[in-house]
This record gives sequence, C-alpha cells and structure tokens, in this order.
Amino acid sequence: MKAIITHKKESYSIDLSKPLDISIPLRGDTTNVNAWYTEPPKITPHTEGEFVGKVTEGASTNFNDIWFNPHAHGTHTECVGHITEEFHSVNKNLKKYFFLASVITIAPEKKQEDFVISKKQLQYALKNFVGDALVIRTLPNLKDKMSRKYSNSNPPYLLEDAVNYLVELGVEHLLVDLPSIDKEKDDGELLGHNAFWNTTGTLRKQATITEFVFVGNAIKDGLYFLNLQVAPFENDASPSRPVLYKIKE
Repeated sequence: MKAIITHKKESYSIDLSKPLDISIPLRGDTTNVNAWYTEPPKITPHTEGEFVGKVTEGASTNFNDIWFNPHAHGTHTECVGHITEEFHSVNKNLKKYFFLASVITIAPEKKQEDFVISKKQLQYALKNFVGDALVIRTLPNLKDKMSRKYSNSNPPYLLEDAVNYLVELGVEHLLVDLPSIDKEKDDGELLGHNAFWNTTGTLRKQATITEFVFVGNAIKDGLYFLNLQVAPFENDASPSRPVLYKIKE
C-alpha cells in the first residue's frame, strides 16, 4: 500500500504496509517500564460477586480491568495541560496526526552529576532539519529501555536552552525515549516543559511531547513520516502509538 504525500511543495513516497512502531507496549506486571515512584500497572479480570471475567474461570468472555498511569507506565503523549492550572486535554489539542519527522541519535553528555542533551549537540545533529516533529534516540540504545525502572535513577534530560532551540526550529511534536525531557528531581521547575510550551507567553497548545518511545537500532537516522495517535482520553496525557514510515528514495 503505497502513498505519495505532498508536503510544503515537496513530494514523498511511503509504503503504508511497512510501519515502524516506536511505542512501548503496556504489560500488567513488574516487567513493564516504570517511573515516578509508582507501582507496576495491573491488568486483572474484573470481579463482581461470584463473577470472574476470565474464560478459564468459567466466564463467556475475558473482561479485564486495567490500572496504569500514562506518565509512568509507557509511551504517552502530553499537552500543555500537564503543567498548567487550567485544564487542557491532549485529545482536544492534538488535532492532526500525520507529520514529517526527523529521527536523530544523541549520546547525552556529562554535566556535573547529570547526563544531558545540550543545544550544541542538537545544533550539530539538526543542521538541515525539516519537518514538524523530532524523534530523539539516546545512546546507549538497549532493549532494557522497554522494562527499565527509572525511579531515583536520574535519567538524562534536555537542557532548557536545547528545548528553546527546538522551539526556534519549529518543532511542534517532540518524541524522546526518556521518562521526561526534564531532570527527575528539579524542585518542580520543569524548565524544558515550560520552554517547549512557552508558558511565559502565548501557549503552544498545539505542541505535544511524547515520552517513553523506543526506537530500535534497525531504524536509521533520517527523515520519516510520523503517525501520532493517542487514545481519546480527556486528560493532559494519554497512551499513544507513534508509528514511523520510511520515505522511499
């Protein structure tokens, strides 16, 4: 299933039958990725009286209850409502789902006790940036990112001037393989989030941040089309399934 897409007067060819899923699936056990000091997600049969929603327990259907936190338990997309007093729903603010996206790989650099992504690194990696979305894969890129326990681990993050640079470039949708674009413990400053959504000026309500993606090593750096779909939750964040499509030469 091939498609020709015209974007800003340029034509691109993609094969819709060859999606590259960069989401992390949610599992209801301790093998699930986890952050922000939460318990593992739970997927369990619904019970009510003598009823147990499981075919092997005599029910006609499998009927599970699911408990999870979108920010802590897997790939999710968030909007400015994540950090504002006023309620904003990602389901309402994300109104388009298909974007031209660049994928880059960066090894966070040491800064005192932290590992960070700096403006200088982004300037080098994005010399010829085009598109609406940016996917950042960090090194080392191991499969344990899909089950890692991030709480109290001080993961890498983006410096404030790095995020400001992305805004200047016109990045509206930022995707990272980290639990947050900000430092784990920053006394609530959230410098990167505030910079990305421009909370001191006109809010960038259309802009989104997607965290906890996993970009497999077989996916090369370069230009792709991104399909960014979220579950229709009226919440500041929602589980999401970002899918890349390789542009054919």
